[in-house]
Amino acid sequence: MVKTELFDTLRALVDAEVTCVLVGGLAAILAGTPMSTFDVDIVYETGEDNLRRLAHLLERLHACYRDPAGRRIEPTIDRLRGQRVNLLRSYLGDLDALQEIGNGWRYETLAGWSTWTDIDGLRVLVLGLSRVIEAKEIANRPKDLAVLFVMRNTLEMRRQKGLPT
Repeated sequence: MVKTELFDTLRALVDAEVTCVLVGGLAAILAGTPMSTFDVDIVYETGEDNLRRLAHLLERLHACYRDPAGRRIEPTIDRLRGQRVNLLRSYLGDLDALQEIGNGWRYETLAGWSTWTDIDGLRVLVLGLSRVIEAKEIANRPKDLAVLFVMRNTLEMRRQKGLPT
């Protein structure tokens, strides 16, 4: 079961027809990794129609950038088009809207490594665990490195059971 605020963010993305792939911690959790996450990470398709849908959704969610200085900076189509990383906060919770992860992996590449997954009635494109692990290795951040052991063990258990990786 996905935490309510994370599920509500996923529902909002699906309802707004935003073309994206779910990546990061939540993708790992959906693959069975016993860990926690506090945000939804997506890589979005950067075509103009999708940027418009995403920007409109973020406006409805009263989203703003998580700014260390406390300023209220709202996402716009131009920011979504021009910034590779958009760390946002909305009334539903935190959303990391990314143009790419790993070694420049954009939506078009990630979609091929992902599977459609049913999450409590929502159909969501979710990156495979082996690629989530690879992206976290490339990112090489302490918070990512801390969960790699558990993710790798989950991946091995999935392989032993013949499940998608």
